[in-house]
Amino acid sequence: MQVSIVIPLFNEEESLPELCSWIERVMKANQLSYEILMIDDGSKDKSWQVIETLSKENSAVKGMKFTRNYGKSAALYVGFEQAEGDVVITMDADLQDSPDEIPELYKMIVESKFDLVSGWKQKRYDNTFTKNLPSKLYNATNRLITGIKLHDMNCGLKAYRKEVIKSIEVYGEMHRFIPVLAKNAGFSAIGEKVVSHQARKYGVSKFGWERFINGFLDLLSVTFMTRFAKKPMHLFGSLGILSFIFGFGLLGYLTIDKIFFHEYGMTTKPIFFFGIMILIIGVMLFLSGFLAELITRNSSDRNHYLISKKIGI
Repeated sequence: MQVSIVIPLFNEEESLPELCSWIERVMKANQLSYEILMIDDGSKDKSWQVIETLSKENSAVKGMKFTRNYGKSAALYVGFEQAEGDVVITMDADLQDSPDEIPELYKMIVESKFDLVSGWKQKRYDNTFTKNLPSKLYNATNRLITGIKLHDMNCGLKAYRKEVIKSIEVYGEMHRFIPVLAKNAGFSAIGEKVVSHQARKYGVSKFGWERFINGFLDLLSVTFMTRFAKKPMHLFGSLGILSFIFGFGLLGYLTIDKIFFHEYGMTTKPIFFFGIMILIIGVMLFLSGFLAELITRNSSDRNHYLISKKIGI
């Protein structure tokens, strides 16, 4: 199979038939073998019934439904597990991502040998103050911290070589930082393509201002995890050594003052308590590093999700 299209969705019953029909036209016109994996993230509307109907009409449509809303990362994770195509395309279900972009994204992976290609919605139809400006600030921060020069890291329309999505683990809210996870796994051929952005036709946006705050916190988390997940002692140990040396130096200075210069009342000076505090912090950082090393050796159950229904899988 050439292409797997993974579509996480939540309450998108109106857009699904049109999206599925659009994808089918594009794939047939370009003679690409494909599958559509629709992951219903606990929708409260009739999205699952629509998926069942679409699957009966088109055997390429497959679906999974969560028992509750776990989030986009969870939906992508199970979708990536099931994907069988040589190239995996992710896109949103709200019709703001154009399926017409799929053939060119596929070529960039297969012919241009990219590991990952991210869409860039250069011209957007979202509200300038509530989405566009915060998104630009958010992406500028991403570029500064991660070193990955993408203009729109949060764009849902992306293409991956199959080996990429089978080599990374997406959980929590890490779907925003899949390029970072891919780069850390050794897939450094990361490209970008300007894609068309459609105005929302049905429903309302599922994201608010809180996603930018959460996104910044997740950026700090993924930066730490990608750099120190396998070697936490390198971070905590280094900080512990610096703190211990600084605290030891302050107390050593006070000791020399008392022995050689006969200074008294050292224990009443703020610098004495500050030195002790820094020493204690250094020891605590060392202990944190050892505990983190132990934790990294234990298995995790963070990607266990309850699936109530499946179709075509």
